[in-house]
Amino acid sequence: MATDYDAPRRHANEDETPEVLPELKAQRNTNTNASNLIDEDEAALADSYELPGADLSGEEIQVFAMPAQADEFTCSSCFLVRHRSQIAAERGGLLFCADCEG
Repeated sequence: MATDYDAPRRHANEDETPEVLPELKAQRNTNTNASNLIDEDEAALADSYELPGADLSGEEIQVFAMPAQADEFTCSSCFLVRHRSQIAAERGGLLFCADCEG
């Protein structure tokens, strides 16, 4: 006789209706009331969070920009400031970094 190992196993006492079902339904109804209280608290907490992309037009940002140092150069391809040790090529007075020439 072939056995289907993927089929769910059935026991002899599974055919009977469990008597615990009404108790579980009653417990579920009492838990629903408690979960509503939790949702209300979460909603109050969510109001205090700032989401990404929020309107920051009233905020002022102060940034200190440092001038280029003696041991740095600006890549003519990606326009990033790099250390002089990353110079890979120089063409017509323009410097290119190792990442752009790689």
